[in-house]
Amino acid sequence: MNVLFVGDIFGRPGRTAIRRLLPALRNELEVDLVIANCENSAGGKGVTESIGRELFEAGCDLLTGGNHIFAQRGSEDFIEAEERLVRPLNYPPGAPGRGWMIHESQAGPLVGVINACGRSFMGPHYDDPFRAIDMALEEIRPQTTIVFVDFHAETTSEKVAMGWYLDGRVTAVLGTHTHIPTADERLLHKGTAYITDTGMTGPYDSIIGDSKESILEALLTQRPKRFEVAEAREVSLNGVLISVDTNNGAATSIRRIRREL
Repeated sequence: MNVLFVGDIFGRPGRTAIRRLLPALRNELEVDLVIANCENSAGGKGVTESIGRELFEAGCDLLTGGNHIFAQRGSEDFIEAEERLVRPLNYPPGAPGRGWMIHESQAGPLVGVINACGRSFMGPHYDDPFRAIDMALEEIRPQTTIVFVDFHAETTSEKVAMGWYLDGRVTAVLGTHTHIPTADERLLHKGTAYITDTGMTGPYDSIIGDSKESILEALLTQRPKRFEVAEAREVSLNGVLISVDTNNGAATSIRRIRREL
């Protein structure tokens, strides 16, 4: 089984890359399932119902979130109702939506997907992601051994720690949030695929998706500045392709994927 995980989709340029590149990429790589992080898909922060539908129609099967998932006004109803989307499971109790899912694909085996936020430099409002994932796995593992974890975190050390913590218990631990693809993709000792950051799908002629001018002005003046999605000069789709042994849920390979628009 081949699963393509697409890194953070950023604004309109990222959505354009998905529409124009993903259909051919699915055929080229013989992809059975596409999981994509959508938490920056609406103007660089959050997701809306119409954008979620757009991503599904373009070929994304499942969507994951992150710390900006609720940034768009009115998105809570969509996040609550859409069973193909997960937001970080370690939000405080009562948050709309779900933090994990089991996808019942007609073309393959059951697949579990978990989304979690790290806590280092991510704000004080997240519960412990390690224990939260443990609790989710207690419900998922009796149903399927194929489990993908989108760990949305700031620091490399916390992401690496999560990889080793879950080694042998999930199929893959895939880092998101920092938007810069890392070169440390590997299979851990017990069969879990790992990468610290899958990168961004969006405008790379930018500062992690936003215009260079708006970010530099904020840094130089230390005054509030509205960040703007960068113009679509250099746009690319980034992610990883994971091959899975469906008999035991272990990953057999992981490789970075990058396509220019």
